[in-house]
Formats: sequence, structure tokens, C-alpha cells
Amino acid sequence: MPSFLLLLFFLLKSLCLFCFQVLEREQIMNKYHEVTAKLEQALSGISYESLDISDEVKEQVELVLSQFRRAKGRADDTDVELYEDLLSLYNKTDDSAKDLAVLRRLSEKLQLLGIADLTQESLALHEMVAATGGDPGENIEKMSMLLKKIKDFVQTENPNLDAPAREKNLPPSGSGQAFADGSHKTPVIPDDFRCPISLELMNDPVIVSTGQTYERSCIEKWLEVGHDTCPKTLQKLTSAALTPNYVLRSLIAQWCEANGIEPPKRPSSSGSNKTVSTCSPAERAKTEILLHKLASGSLEDQRSAAGEIRLLAKRNADNRVAIAEAGAIPLLVGLLSTPDSRTQEHAITALLNLSICEENKGSIVSAGAVPGIVHVLKKGSMEARENAAATLFSLSVVDENKVTIGSLGAIPPLVTLLSEGTQRGKKDAATALFNLCIYQGNKGKAVRAGVVPTLMRLLTETGGGMVDEAMAILAILASHSEGKAIIGAAEAVPVLVEVIRNGSPRNRENAAAVLVHLCSGDQKHLVEAQEHGVMGPLVDLAQNGTDRGKRKAQQLLERISRFFEQQKHTQAQIEAHIQQPQPPTVANSGDS
Repeated sequence: MPSFLLLLFFLLKSLCLFCFQVLEREQIMNKYHEVTAKLEQALSGISYESLDISDEVKEQVELVLSQFRRAKGRADDTDVELYEDLLSLYNKTDDSAKDLAVLRRLSEKLQLLGIADLTQESLALHEMVAATGGDPGENIEKMSMLLKKIKDFVQTENPNLDAPAREKNLPPSGSGQAFADGSHKTPVIPDDFRCPISLELMNDPVIVSTGQTYERSCIEKWLEVGHDTCPKTLQKLTSAALTPNYVLRSLIAQWCEANGIEPPKRPSSSGSNKTVSTCSPAERAKTEILLHKLASGSLEDQRSAAGEIRLLAKRNADNRVAIAEAGAIPLLVGLLSTPDSRTQEHAITALLNLSICEENKGSIVSAGAVPGIVHVLKKGSMEARENAAATLFSLSVVDENKVTIGSLGAIPPLVTLLSEGTQRGKKDAATALFNLCIYQGNKGKAVRAGVVPTLMRLLTETGGGMVDEAMAILAILASHSEGKAIIGAAEAVPVLVEVIRNGSPRNRENAAAVLVHLCSGDQKHLVEAQEHGVMGPLVDLAQNGTDRGKRKAQQLLERISRFFEQQKHTQAQIEAHIQQPQPPTVANSGDS
């Protein structure tokens, strides 16, 4: 019996496997009850008299049998609560406060409290992907999304988590600063963050069909020379598809920030080899049938075909390439203006899924999709508007697309969604606006569309669910003359000082950057910041902030110091002039 319990323990050891079992609760419960009933029936039919077994074995069998009988119909309340929590996160909700409470419960129940825990679960998830042959099902995709949400929550709640105390005040790698003995202290890169091929920190981690993660450029070179096996496990690859490992990339960026290292930059798609689909002829034939339905005049056929393409494009990279190669993109673009809301939702979401493939981004813009996407962003259902914003973000990763999207009127409806959308809609709009405003020409458009008052409101909203996004966008806009003027007029200084005092490391850095721009050439903001007690938080940021945060804090401290020294000097000159003895006035006595 102890060995039986030990087996169950190891089966449930991985939290990812446990999450998978929770999401598949009904199906697994039914299978479990079915197996339990069969085992109980088999054990009940044992004839001890006809078997030459010891009394100890008989007792073990009877014990197992009694446990099977007790297991029938028994429900675990904790599992039910966990099931409901996971479903409430997966299903859309507008209640950010409720979501935060659920995320807190989940991170505690699943003991996902730090980077190491999250990294371990990310690796477990890769193993489950490998078990599917590189083609994860819907529930594994749900788990990836849930793990990302929990990771974002843990990072927001504990920004300095897992950053060793002894490293928090160390200079960033490559800063040229040395210890007293002349040696340089470089943080040790965790093994899980190194590419198994190059042994270097990964910039663009991707998952192969065996579930192993590699640096994209390294595994592409491995495949180019004709290898068809996984370098680490030597298993034969069932597919050449490479799936971006967004969770691990995010964890690497968080680790870099905590250790004062420049986070990996998003790799450019230029120069990469064009992806070729490895779909079978049968799968290609199915795609052709769906395209015929899209091109038909039947609204019902168009709706069902767009829905199927949406799901196929979500499933894997091969499908995304094959669907685009078959010519689906122009047909989907044509459906963006349909009056049928459900068809429109399917079409915009299919384009969003297709845009994940780098080669498809240019094809979607070239097909004239941007005006249609903007139309959906203005007139579509809330789900369609959210996915339209997410599509614009995906497309704007390519620099030339930033110009096109901004020039075709996408920014004002994005600002509207940022103001009035659901929590998910606001985040989709914010990420799209952030990407678009990297291009200087779009900053003025965003300011004139009224984004600054919306961002200031999000910064002071109860719950603070959009502070990260709002601060990041403000930091970009503050470098623009119009943006600087509007931010200054919006009474932003007290809010910025509060963020510098109590915000996350990245938000403190961005708030300081905005304040640097505001105080450049405008001394009234310096005075206002000093009156709101900015000096103490700035000193702390200069000592313990991110590399960029330290620089911005030092700039502000120097400006404030110079300003008040000048004030003291001027005041001293005035007082000296007032106290200087005046020559006596000689009275005119006149003639005697």
C-alpha cells in the first residue's frame, strides 16, 4: 500500500499536471470512477482460498479494496474551489479586484511564489507539450495563459522577489564598476535561462516538438544543416515548427531587471528564413475547402469557415503558414466589414492568430487589412474590438507598420478602447498604443486623441490594474513637446512622486523619466516635486533602482540641487544688498 500511495504522489507532483487535471476535471473524474469501479469489482472477486498467498498480502488487498469503496462518490472541496478559480480566470471578467483575489489564492495554493517556482512550472509545461507531439491542445494553451497571468501577478505584488539582497546594490554588468579587490561581480545565469546549444542567455527562446527550449538562431542553424533530432534528447522531431516561449522570455526579462542586466531585445524578423508549412496534403485540402466557403455568398458558410480557420490558426505554426499560403488573408480582410457580428469576430481573431507568424504580418498589411481592423475597432462587439487592438499590436512589431497603422486612423479608437473597454480591452489597447508611439510621428496623434487624461485617470484608479501600462506610455509621450505640455498641465507631478515612492521598479524608473522631461526648462515642476517630498524617494531610487532608474534619479537630484543653490545664492545677494549700509544723506541747510 505505501508504494501505491507513493505512485499517486509522483503522478500528482507537478503543479502543471495538477492544473491540467483540474481543467479536465469532469472527464478525468469520470474515467477515475470507471477505473475505480472495475478495480473494486476485480478485487472483490478474488478467491483467497484458491490462492496460496500470505495473510499480510490479504490484508493489503483488503485495505486497497476498502479505499476504493470509500473513493466512490467522494468529492474534494479544495479541488472544486481550485477548479472554479481557474475557470474564473480563463473566462473573461471585468472585475479586476476579483481577479486579483483569485490570483492571490491560486499563487498561494499552487505555491507559485517566485521566479524559481514559475520557471519550474514552465519547464513542466514544455514536457506536456512534448507529450502531445508538439501540437498542444486547448487545455494546455489555457494552462500557458493561466501561468502567464499568475507570473504577472506575482511580479506586480513582489517586484523585488528572488533578487538576492546582496545583489540589489551592485552595479549592472558591464558598467565598469569594480569591487575593492579589482574583480567584477557578474550574476550567475540560471541554467534554465541558457540555451542548451550555446550555453548563453537566451534572447528569443523557442520550443521544439520534444518540448525542449532553445535560442531561435541556434536551433535554426541546427535544422538548416539537416538534423532532424532534438539536440538535447536526441529524439526525432515530429515537426520543424518553432513555438515562441513567451513565459520563459518574460521570466528572463524579469531576472535581468532584478540583476541590473539589460533585458533581451525582441529579435528582428529581417534576415530570417521564410517558414514553410509541413502540413499534409489532406490538411491542405481541408484548408482549400474552407477557403471556398469563405469566398461563397452564403453568410452561414462564411461564418462557419471563418470560425474553423480561427481555431486552426490558433493551434500551431504549420497551420498559420499553410492558411496564409492558401490565400486566406485577403478573404478574411473582406469579412471585416460584414454586418454579421459573429462572422466579424471570427475574421478579426483569425487574422490575429495568423499575425503571430512573422511572415504573415507583412502579408496582412499588404492585403489592406488596417482600414478594416480600424473599422472593427470602432464599430465591432467588445470581443472584436479587443482582438482588433491585439492585432494592431502584433502587426506594429514591424517598424514600417507603425507608420502605416498610425496614418490610417487607428490611434483615436485605441484611445477610446483604453478609456471605456473591459480590463482585457484596456490592456490590448495600451500595448498597441505603446508600440505605435515608439514611432515619433505617432506621439502627437496620441496626445491630440486625448490619451494623457485617460492615462492619468488609470494611474489613480482604485485597484491600480493599469499602472504599468499607463506609466510606460507616459514615459514615451513625455519626450514629445506636445506630450510634455499636456502631462504638465494635467497636474501629474504629485502622482509621479507617489509612483517614485511606492511603485514597482519599472514604474519608478518610468515616473522618474517623465519627471526629468517635465523639469527640463520648467522650474515650477521642480519646486512642486520638492514640495511633495520627492527628495527621499529619489535618493532611494538612485541607490536601489534599475540602471535607467538610477540615472534618471541622479539627473533629478542634480537639477533640484542646482536650482536650490541658485535660489540660495540669489536670496543671499538680495539680503546682502538690503543690509549694505547706505551713505548718509546731507541736508541742505541753505543760507544763514
